Amino acid sequence: MAKNKDQSQKPLAQNKKASHDYFIEETYEAGMVLMGTEIKSLRTGRANLNDSFATVRNGEIFLHNLHISPFEQGNRHNPTDPTRARKLLLHKSQIAKLFGQSKQEGYSIVPLKIYVRNGYAKILIGLGKGKKQYDKRESAAKKDAQRDIQRALREKQKVAR
Repeated sequence: MAKNKDQSQKPLAQNKKASHDYFIEETYEAGMVLMGTEIKSLRTGRANLNDSFATVRNGEIFLHNLHISPFEQGNRHNPTDPTRARKLLLHKSQIAKLFGQSKQEGYSIVPLKIYVRNGYAKILIGLGKGKKQYDKRESAAKKDAQRDIQRALREKQKVAR
């Protein structure tokens, strides 16, 4: 029983580039409408979130450029296009809020990670504000400084023992 719980929290695909390119202000968990054997491909980790984005059309939210490779042992119900637009399942109020905020200058709806919870594929999407080049350099410098502090603390603990 515990094994299934651990597996449900493990990300199947992650967009590591998103935190580098965007300031993530809000996150939402959404369900995904999948066809055929796409869930089997997801469970084997055959998904790629790079360069994917979400848009709102006619009160529905769609995910574009998410690449899910076809399942090798699949049947005739396999989708033919691995990068087709996939519908996301959110509450109407959440979609309206995302739509309003994403229309502001510099904001985008960015997928962050895909995971399985209670047997259903979920995607974590975030409302991101694009970073400028100097913001990226500043974030990298902070990350390096934090890493140096942690390294120094570990060295200090080794000497104390």
